[in-house]
Amino acid sequence: MASVRGVDLRRELANAPEGLSPVRARLRNEAIALILAEDLVEACYSYNIVPLQQPAGETLYAGGESIQAPRLLPESGELTALGCGVCTLGPKLGARVSALFAERRASLAVSLDEIGNELLFALGRRIQDRMLSECYRKRLAMGAELHAGDPGLELAAQAAVLRLAEADKIGVGLHGGHLITPLKSGSVVFAVGRNLPEVTWSRCDDCPSKAKCNFGRRAQPIAAPLALA
Repeated sequence: MASVRGVDLRRELANAPEGLSPVRARLRNEAIALILAEDLVEACYSYNIVPLQQPAGETLYAGGESIQAPRLLPESGELTALGCGVCTLGPKLGARVSALFAERRASLAVSLDEIGNELLFALGRRIQDRMLSECYRKRLAMGAELHAGDPGLELAAQAAVLRLAEADKIGVGLHGGHLITPLKSGSVVFAVGRNLPEVTWSRCDDCPSKAKCNFGRRAQPIAAPLALA
């Protein structure tokens, strides 16, 4: 299990989407200035690679939790563990967005919120990289990726995923049973095992907004999972 605090995401702020209008570019620069001046991002993450307690089936048992995620089952190879991760930008950015809306500065609030989503996406990729590295050291492969609420992993699984990732160590929890807090936070589950096949699908495949979603265009399945003998 690993918890990492103080992740520096400042380089990500330079990765502006293409084709921004002058107005949106100005708002983005104002939002970035707010992030830097008020130190709105407190990025951290936690993850755990948890061995399965019994052979894989439609319901997966790991770390005293049960998660129904048949889509994680590989077509070949052996699923032996779940890689559970959680990340957050901390509470300040979300609170600042809410304050801007209250001040009727909606355009700036939306721009700040969009940047928060970009940074959270980048932080999620950091978790993937760290888990890939750990799998390599353990001579394991990392395969399919799901988030609670995706087709194949019900939102009700969120609580178990957070417990397995030890989300409480970085201040992440649930409000009302399913809503993850702080607002700019996310969780993920990866299939982990031996000789897992290449992943040919994405969690974004069935989303009706895929064609116009910047994140959907960026997100790619793991092209070649580590599959060491």
